[in-house]
Amino acid sequence: MNQAVSLEHAVSVERIGATAIVRLDRGKNKNALSQAVMTELTRVAESFHEDRSINSVILTGTRTEFSAGVDLKDPARWNIDPADIEAIRIASSRGAAMCRAWENIPQLTIAAIEGINVGGGIALTLCCDWRVQSETSIMMLPEAQIGLPLSWQTVPRLVNIVGASKAKQLILLGEKLSSHEALELGLIDFVVPAGTALDKALQLAEKVNKNPRLVTTLTKHSVNNYANALNHLASYMDVDQSVLCGLSESAVQTREKFSA
Repeated sequence: MNQAVSLEHAVSVERIGATAIVRLDRGKNKNALSQAVMTELTRVAESFHEDRSINSVILTGTRTEFSAGVDLKDPARWNIDPADIEAIRIASSRGAAMCRAWENIPQLTIAAIEGINVGGGIALTLCCDWRVQSETSIMMLPEAQIGLPLSWQTVPRLVNIVGASKAKQLILLGEKLSSHEALELGLIDFVVPAGTALDKALQLAEKVNKNPRLVTTLTKHSVNNYANALNHLASYMDVDQSVLCGLSESAVQTREKFSA
């Protein structure tokens, strides 16, 4: 039985058997991650913890974009009084909280990506267990180009996948990656024809759903605890690094040019 539940204008959840499909569709700003959207995505992720009817969760966007990353036009993030450091830290922490919530979902998670996926969108998909991406999709980490270090505790996740040298290249050069380049690096797991990312994710989810739910949960728990053991230690200060860099005059000027 299929059931669609609208949670807010940007995020919806559809249940197909033992699989939940979480869809991000703001209908504007290329699915950029505003403070409100990040809060909603966090709440949705946390809602699965005690849902024993769900064995797998798919996260997807629209047919033309997964996400353009953090919303550089969101007044709730960028119009905070520069003197109110605590408010800036709270706002800056929402991305990391969202990512941790998705990483900690007990069910197996699959990101189904069509179109562009940039910055914070990549940070979010790296928290999923598997990533299926359209062959026409483009990825990019532009944080350095907008005057910010890569945050949301993404650096250790990225290093775990691609290694230290390549991680620095991806962050500091900010070059566009094709799906096949991303596949070679391990940033994604499957490349599929355009328009079929969700179909492939559903096929994978159906296979996983045949396993006893507890086996999937405990396997994911064991693998993640080993792979991510030092992640918090390595990145617990990245919010403060982002705040420090983001308040600089050069960063403000760079963001204005980038989002113009």
